[in-house]
Amino acid sequence: MRYREHRKGRCEMNIDGFEIERKYLISMPDPAFLRENAEPSHIEQTYLLHEDPLVTARVRKRGREGDWHYTHTEKLRVSDLRRVENEREIGEAEYCELLLRADPSRQTIAKTRWVLPWRGQLFEIDIFPFWDDRALMEIELTEENQAVELPPQIRVLREVTGDRRYTNSSLSREILREPLEQAEKG
Repeated sequence: MRYREHRKGRCEMNIDGFEIERKYLISMPDPAFLRENAEPSHIEQTYLLHEDPLVTARVRKRGREGDWHYTHTEKLRVSDLRRVENEREIGEAEYCELLLRADPSRQTIAKTRWVLPWRGQLFEIDIFPFWDDRALMEIELTEENQAVELPPQIRVLREVTGDRRYTNSSLSREILREPLEQAEKG
């Protein structure tokens, strides 16, 4: 199943137009489990300068094997779980043009995202090249109090939904390199 098909199946926004997601710090998943149960894609995410300091803007290149898709996204944080998100597909030329507005205080985030369907839910597991013992897993919800059934094959260290240090935006500024035991405790 390709990335576009996964996106159509996601609950990106609830009926009020908000993105609601929960995020977990996890131990590095078993690569064999991911290969057998999830679909990978490569992501390069660059944060942009924006005139409104409350808005986070980025461009993203996502795909694999030369099949790339580009998006421009702006997010406004409403709460730990909820954001207003405006995302649109763009072409490669606009992507390259927007890269000229890259925030020089941040680095581009590269990661492999594994999309894992699990019991009617769709988890996204992000594997970063700067960590070899941990990863991030998130799920988008339609309601803030929606129940989540975590895959038992994934060892959750702790929920980091409200911990801004684990947003991609923050990781583009500073990569967390604390020992795993310390990260697990928060």
